[in-house]
Amino acid sequence: ELFRFLKKNNHMSAFKRINVALVMEETGLVPLFYHPDVQVCMEVISACHAGGARLFEFTNRGDFAHEVFAEIRKWALDEFPDLMIGAGSVSDAPTAAIFMQMGADFIVSPVLNPEVARVCNRRKVLWIPGCGTLTEIANAEELGAEIVKIFPGSAVGGPSFVNAVKGPCPWTSIMPTGGVDPSEENLRKWFAAGVTCVGMGSGLITEKTVKDGDWKSLTQTVRTTLGTIRKLRSAAS
Repeated sequence: ELFRFLKKNNHMSAFKRINVALVMEETGLVPLFYHPDVQVCMEVISACHAGGARLFEFTNRGDFAHEVFAEIRKWALDEFPDLMIGAGSVSDAPTAAIFMQMGADFIVSPVLNPEVARVCNRRKVLWIPGCGTLTEIANAEELGAEIVKIFPGSAVGGPSFVNAVKGPCPWTSIMPTGGVDPSEENLRKWFAAGVTCVGMGSGLITEKTVKDGDWKSLTQTVRTTLGTIRKLRSAAS
């Protein structure tokens, strides 16, 4: 209880960045979602957590998105203290600072912005920048990025791009977002190429699921996806 009180009142990430990076690597999946309705977000997060997800990226899309994030972060600290919740689509340092102040456990950017790196590093919060070239990836790693996001994943070259990067830079940890879906065939291509984890939005949390409020099927999809990732990894090792 004291731990939770301190976390809530210190406005800081509930997890060390190294732990967030390790959980990303261990589970291999980061669900991404945005909705202006706090209740819908809570339902989606609950369903993903029940399916075994231990990370969740709230996508900073609409007006007052940070207010929605603040509500779900406070709620999740009580409801799911083991869940790491970050903010995505964060392009500039002031926005990163706002979400960190509200307890974001990690920050994901669509672009490589050194100012975002600086503000996240200052608070020791994991920062995952969006990169589309090997030069951007190298620059991101020089700025301290533990994991880089290739975005949009399918548009920058898909699994073959990851495979090509891992050749000269085997130390690079990559999370593709965009062009990833829960099918075994799709996941096999990405993990065979050497990704650390995958970010999955509408492929995992479909518009129909949200519209129908079919949270049981979302839980099952997340559970199956995590099982597929484990299976593919154990077959490869």
